[in-house]
Amino acid sequence: MKQVTAVLIGAGLRGADAYASYALKYPNELKIVAVAEPNRERREMLAGLHGISTDYCYENYESLLAKEKMADCALICTQDRMHYEPVMTALEKGYHVLVEKPMSPEREEIMEMGRAAKKYDRILSVCHVLRYSPFFVKLKELLECGKIGELVSIQHIESVGYWHQAHSFVRGNWSDGRTASPMILQKCCHDMDILLWLSDSHCTRISSFGSLKYFKKENAPEDAPKYCLDGCRHRDACPYYAPRFYLEHPSRGDLYRAVSLDTGRESLHRALEKGPYGRCVFQCGNNVVDHQVVNIEFENQVTASFTMCAFTDKCERVINLMGTEGQIRGNMESGEIEIMDFASGDYEKIVLHKTEGGHSGSDEAMMKDFTALIAGLGNEESTSKASMAVESHLMALAAEESRITGKVVCL
Repeated sequence: MKQVTAVLIGAGLRGADAYASYALKYPNELKIVAVAEPNRERREMLAGLHGISTDYCYENYESLLAKEKMADCALICTQDRMHYEPVMTALEKGYHVLVEKPMSPEREEIMEMGRAAKKYDRILSVCHVLRYSPFFVKLKELLECGKIGELVSIQHIESVGYWHQAHSFVRGNWSDGRTASPMILQKCCHDMDILLWLSDSHCTRISSFGSLKYFKKENAPEDAPKYCLDGCRHRDACPYYAPRFYLEHPSRGDLYRAVSLDTGRESLHRALEKGPYGRCVFQCGNNVVDHQVVNIEFENQVTASFTMCAFTDKCERVINLMGTEGQIRGNMESGEIEIMDFASGDYEKIVLHKTEGGHSGSDEAMMKDFTALIAGLGNEESTSKASMAVESHLMALAAEESRITGKVVCL
């Protein structure tokens, strides 16, 4: 098999841990040959892991992409509003591109990236990793073989998890929609994409409601300090007390590395004292919603309802597919799928093998598909190609427009 070479632009947790790590596990398939990352510590750590010399380490993507093309593809894993320029430059330079979702919060930029991939005849894949999940792949197979007759309606719930909301969307990088993306796009373009895929149609109309209900200053307890470690007297009653998140849950390694690359207890404690992840959740200046519902109509008359909510114990996706001849209920995280047949009354339960890795193994499956595609050993086109991702992004933007205006939006 041809070894695919790649440059990595953005060595954060998604870029370094979710995608570039594939090269460490499967070195015959993928090799990272250069990195662009403004954070020196992250840049040097990535370079050390992948054996990249300092000559191929860059502080910014402009410097890397100004050089002659040095690899088959570019993995672009920068922040939401920093995708457009490196994607467009890389495509023009001759790189195939894998870009982290969302492609962009701007409608025209999303469409322009899709057009550029066609213009330069390059592969542009979007990290809609759920299409690679054994769970959703199985649901798609069941629908396509007519297991429940004709699909009529979908109920889909994304339980964000109270701690995940506080970490990423209150204290973290995606807390401000003006510098990142609206919550429905950043967190849930995955789900818009899956609903579009399962419905096997195009979206016609969307309506949405939601708000930032809880994580705001007026809900702060009396005398709550700005930082949790400044002697907060509400610590025992507050489920969002930062030291409990980052010093008492050894299973949450990804959270720790976001706070500090040195995940020793003393380093984490210092980072929480005055760092962003040590702030009181009611005093972070965040503005993305903490709950939202979306109603969707498709061209084939299938309807869907989607709920995103922060206030859940587990991070999980639960779905209910209702057809003319039966019903399917499933939980992505447990891998359980229940199938009911109306005519016979038969009940079937499928339990999928638990796959390790991000998004129940979907991250690795997506990287395998992407590298095989570039090596010429895979399908003719990506399962998560940009032309399909564009529509689901536009659905998310339409949902946000509806939430803000209170109007039904036609696509």
